[in-house]
Amino acid sequence: MTIRVLLADDQTIVRTGMAMILSAEDDIEVVAQAADGVAAIQQADLHRPDVVLMDIRMPRLNGIEALRHLCRPGAAHTPKVVMVTTFDDDEYVHQSLHHGACGFLLKDAGPRLLAEAVRSAASGEALISPSITVRLLERFARPAAAAGPVRPSPLSERETEVTALVSRGHTNAEIAAALHISAGTVKTHLTNIQGKLGARNRVEIAAWAWETGLAR
Repeated sequence: MTIRVLLADDQTIVRTGMAMILSAEDDIEVVAQAADGVAAIQQADLHRPDVVLMDIRMPRLNGIEALRHLCRPGAAHTPKVVMVTTFDDDEYVHQSLHHGACGFLLKDAGPRLLAEAVRSAASGEALISPSITVRLLERFARPAAAAGPVRPSPLSERETEVTALVSRGHTNAEIAAALHISAGTVKTHLTNIQGKLGARNRVEIAAWAWETGLAR
């Protein structure tokens, strides 16, 4: 199946470069582009992409507000939104996590990482740019002394093991191999974990693990 992608960035040269890279992939189609958050919402409603690559800093409506609209409860169509960021956007990254972003991609990501990010977002079976995402999530890990009383975890022992591996960037296949279980069983555990944590996607599971100290 072809993955349909919307590119949202206020710099024409960035959108053009991304479009050229992605259009060279047999399984990816760039269906629309947008220069600001308002246009991104309009194009997403019109084309219903599978994945949106969303710049954070854009005119008229920034990427965070556009993300919040696209991932709002009750939306008729909710694409997987990947935020395009830099490491100095800590507060924006934190807001993105809480508004439904399924991952992060650095502005200077190369062609291979760009295509991988789109595929990871579409499948949901791996963190997007895992080394980058884990480094970003580490910044939100609370020091143990400042975290306050430890609340009982709602997860079973096996679910805790799966969550810890997710937080370190492992794919479903890698988790299955590490725990000697099938990939299907990993998916079942992840579905149960999302339900217990109220997490919308893999990155929210990883964020919970870092925020609660489990990832350490």
